[in-house]
Amino acid sequence: TDLPQISFMTLLRLSSSKTRVWHARRNLEMLSGVILKKIFRKNLKLVFTSAAQRHHSSYTKKLISRMDAVIATSQKSAAYLEVPHKIIHHGIDTEVFKPTSDKTSLRRTLGLPEGKLVGCFGRLRPQKGIDIFIKIMINICDSDPLAIGIICGQTTAEYKEFEVDLKAQVGSAGFSDRIIFLGTQPSNRLPDLFAALDVYVAPQRNEGFGLTPLEAMACGVPVVATTAGAFEEMVLDGKTGCIVEIEDTVNMTKQLRELLSNDLKRKTFAKASIKRVIKHFEIKGEAEKLLTVYKDLLSKS
Repeated sequence: TDLPQISFMTLLRLSSSKTRVWHARRNLEMLSGVILKKIFRKNLKLVFTSAAQRHHSSYTKKLISRMDAVIATSQKSAAYLEVPHKIIHHGIDTEVFKPTSDKTSLRRTLGLPEGKLVGCFGRLRPQKGIDIFIKIMINICDSDPLAIGIICGQTTAEYKEFEVDLKAQVGSAGFSDRIIFLGTQPSNRLPDLFAALDVYVAPQRNEGFGLTPLEAMACGVPVVATTAGAFEEMVLDGKTGCIVEIEDTVNMTKQLRELLSNDLKRKTFAKASIKRVIKHFEIKGEAEKLLTVYKDLLSKS
């Protein structure tokens, strides 16, 4: 999708008679908004969204203090803010991410094998816990002949050796045909890849927010996730999936094995997952909440 863009010179030529909202996500964007407002006298209402789950630097705190409104993407990120704020979770498009009525046909179309498909999607790097997923899936495949691991995501040059090592581990375990690396996939293929799964695993060590569990849940796929990111606010432990501590491979393996062996539990979690995403994490809901913040600021201009 082509997004509209505006150059900095065009910004400087904007009329100051009209109030506009400047919504920043990074320090540089906050700084740019402050400069436009304070130095170039542009009529701006400054908004900042924070997903960081760490203490902010003094510089960042100073920029945040100059904002007219502050938004946190999760309760975790909100805990590190020292100014008034609203919590607005990210959402996804449930018209794009939705369940399939025929997994068998979908898998055939995608070229995926039959079996119990377990997915882990995201860039191949330690932060995303792909190595943890490999360790878990080797254990699962060793005890469940129907289990299949599906990994897709980009590997940047910096982590090529990491990818090579992961594939070597899989090969040494004798599961190269059952723990499959799909590599980078087109974005329009991802909804179908999610829908083709039986269970999704989010083994992250660190995450700002993390949309993949929501994308899986919207497709009717229960999730086993760590406490990273906002996963605890997405996944209802014991109702739509399971939450485990970061790097707790023993419990993660246990929870995944139980889900794969219990068809009724997976189906129950799947139905609850779809309902939860539609009710609490629809992208339209996120947009409406943001518009409310904007309109409130503009009404005070």
